[in-house]
Amino acid sequence: MLILFNTMNTLINEVTVCTETPLYKLINRDLLRQLMQRTGTGTRINSRGLAEASGLSLGTISILLTGIRTEIPCENAHALADAVGVDVLVLFVPTGRSVPA
Repeated sequence: MLILFNTMNTLINEVTVCTETPLYKLINRDLLRQLMQRTGTGTRINSRGLAEASGLSLGTISILLTGIRTEIPCENAHALADAVGVDVLVLFVPTGRSVPA
């Protein structure tokens, strides 16, 4: 909980701050493979190229494509979706609660 005060110590607002990084779950790894065959620019990209374009490690790309892991942090999901030229919700779905418990 973050409590905000103005310069006269009057309560302005109480804001709940989420310290956990939200995770996004890959909906379909085969869809990711298809999008790698023809990205938003019309070009083909391999795992190494996708890693470079998204700023993620090759290991992260590999474990997503093999299904070893299906969830990644929100920032990584957005970077991956951007690299293949689609909206993040085409490939991923947010996991967990959308509001604090």
